[in-house]
Amino acid sequence: MEKEKTRYSDSELQEFKELILEKLRMAREEFLDLTNSLSSPNSNGTEDTSGTYKTLEDGSATLEKEQLNQLAARQKKFIENLEAALVRIENKTYGICRETGKLIQKERLRAVPHATLSMEAKLKQS
Repeated sequence: MEKEKTRYSDSELQEFKELILEKLRMAREEFLDLTNSLSSPNSNGTEDTSGTYKTLEDGSATLEKEQLNQLAARQKKFIENLEAALVRIENKTYGICRETGKLIQKERLRAVPHATLSMEAKLKQS
């Protein structure tokens, strides 16, 4: 009887590392775009329209900024989660469910590379 794997092999970990590094690169680019959008003044080119629309513009610009802030915060968290996953790869604890101690399925890790819970544990949570 084959013993159940308790961790991913070094070559499997390397495969995940490459996947995470690529996702991290893309996530950082997106985060940079979001923060640039936040720091640039409203560039809709509507400065010369009459005052009536100004209040609507301000309201919509504020809402847009809030949404950008939320997206940036979510992106920052995603980046932190991916970085934590890289640390787990270095420690060779990547892909091990923090609840059950079993290996998280490869398919799940490919879809959500920063996952720390197996589907079984995740479903129990909700």
